Amino acid sequence: MASGMVSVVVVFVFNLVAFILAIGAELRRSTARVTTDINKNYYYCLYDSDIATKLGMGASLLLMASQVLVMMQARFFCLDKALNPKVSRAWAITLFFGCWVTFSVAEICLVGGSLVNAQHTRYRTIFGGFVGPSCQTLGKGVFSAGAAFVVLTTICTQFYYLYYTKAITDQLSSDQFTQEPLITTVVEAAEQT
Repeated sequence: MASGMVSVVVVFVFNLVAFILAIGAELRRSTARVTTDINKNYYYCLYDSDIATKLGMGASLLLMASQVLVMMQARFFCLDKALNPKVSRAWAITLFFGCWVTFSVAEICLVGGSLVNAQHTRYRTIFGGFVGPSCQTLGKGVFSAGAAFVVLTTICTQFYYLYYTKAITDQLSSDQFTQEPLITTVVEAAEQT
């Protein structure tokens, strides 16, 4: 049980840091401005640093590590023995699917935003003798959506682990009453011999 509490705390810290990195990525998204070359022959987009790409990928990796840790601690739910059909099992199953859905959406936002941000900062768009349309940048709110789904993933995984452990303890307590008692009294032992 102590290792379970440690993993719950570690998962919470990983998700908290992933949330902070995702917010940082949103605040540090790349911006661009149209500039001309030295001879003023053509215009191109000049992007600032791509720190948002690194922050977004860091958030994605931390979120993935926390998800793997929770699933390993809970034995991926499907690899464990069957649990009694009770309310805690139903909630555990519902939250299992909920945490995977929110995790997937958060990863899509974070990885997709990082890739689009990296693509825009690595390539310059060259326009002929005229100023073309505004330079493309990552849309506002992609990393924020990822951060919001990191929070939802955190909530789902914490409650999933809570209900999963409750279902396991319910299973163990119900198994305990159905098995033979291990301790027999002296009178019962004398009668058996």
